[in-house]
Amino acid sequence: MKILAIPTEGDQVSAHFGRCSQFTIVKSEGGEIKAKEKIDNPGHEPGFLPRFLKQEHNVDVILAGGMGRRAKDIFDANNIEVVSGASGLIDDVINLYLKDSLDTEEDICEHDHDDHDCDH
Repeated sequence: MKILAIPTEGDQVSAHFGRCSQFTIVKSEGGEIKAKEKIDNPGHEPGFLPRFLKQEHNVDVILAGGMGRRAKDIFDANNIEVVSGASGLIDDVINLYLKDSLDTEEDICEHDHDDHDCDH
């Protein structure tokens, strides 16, 4: 079983990883969705989300719009694969990923935002 987490705003992939309002958690097996739920984002502290998603939800893969370099490194250290550059409707992104047809480009944010370092 593979467990995905997708930063979510409404029915769309959130462009700003750590500041999304929710995550969509998807359990898949054999290319099929077995379960899907939305959970509230518990907070945006450096290093917290990778541990939370791994320990509480056994997440294997993050499908993200964008993510800061430091955040990606922390996910890597927690053995969570990061697929960045995803955009659009959550259900479309999930289905394309499960069919190995998701068109992504690495979208690692290297700039600072006015009010914070970019950890998306």
